[in-house]
Amino acid sequence: MLLVLASTSPYRRQLLERLRVPFEVISPEVDETALPNETPHDAALRLSALKARAVARQFPNALIIGSDQIASLNGQHLGKPGNHVAATAQLHLMRGQEMIFHTGLSLYNSQIKRLQSQVILTRVRIRNLTDQQIENYLLRDQPYDCAGSARSEGLGIAIMDNLSGDDPTALIGLPLITLNQMLFNEGYDVLSQ
Repeated sequence: MLLVLASTSPYRRQLLERLRVPFEVISPEVDETALPNETPHDAALRLSALKARAVARQFPNALIIGSDQIASLNGQHLGKPGNHVAATAQLHLMRGQEMIFHTGLSLYNSQIKRLQSQVILTRVRIRNLTDQQIENYLLRDQPYDCAGSARSEGLGIAIMDNLSGDDPTALIGLPLITLNQMLFNEGYDVLSQ
């Protein structure tokens, strides 16, 4: 079956390339706005499934991957900052605090209309950064398109005290360990491709 990544994220594309299997990439064109009173966990789960299903008409015989990540601090959503000012404000709030990154992953088998979905949690404690450290980090890494202004695969690793989770790729945006199991459940073994 064809493998499709329903995402515009270059980080997710790079992660999926690690599996060394052919795949298509398409933008899911969905509204990523959280619903009123929606928890970060529920938002990540809903959006990953929405993305996977959004392109099913275009790919009626495919395994479609959807993923979404919500960063939270004390239960509150922290989205992608979009710019330097918003990223500075986020990091001021986050310093010395534990963040939880909720990475929703869905795999939709469009041929038989079966959906597998899961949320993978990653806990990250942010260092008690000075204003100058925050400024230096943002100017050098510019993580404005990353949830919580934290890009662990870049200089963002230097703003972290520690992190814990079951899948190291979940923090980057596409939990490959979990995805591999979902693919295997659908009869797609990446080691046999």
